Amino acid sequence: MPSRIMYIEDKSAGLVGLVGPGRIGRVQFSQTGKSIYYQGRTFQSLHGSAFKSNYFDVATGAEFWISGPKRRGGDRLYGGTIDIDEDAREEYWLKIRRLPGCKDHRFARG
Repeated sequence: MPSRIMYIEDKSAGLVGLVGPGRIGRVQFSQTGKSIYYQGRTFQSLHGSAFKSNYFDVATGAEFWISGPKRRGGDRLYGGTIDIDEDAREEYWLKIRRLPGCKDHRFARG
């Protein structure tokens, strides 16, 4: 399965699901594209967006916002710090954000 770098934010915690931990990570898609796999978890589409979420964790039911990262940054709806997974870091900074001077940064401002 091909992989892609995505923004993943847990909407099950925080202020009424509005703010949760966010990260940039490498995900894989199922052949149908209806499921996303990330760090041993399986996410399925909520078939459109629910209140600030578009996927849920199949095992726990926790809701998440998963989307392609923005070139200009600002992936978090309400701002904050975003962790960047080691296996996605260089590609994120070089190809997506086009900021080669940041390629070793482990966090981004959202």
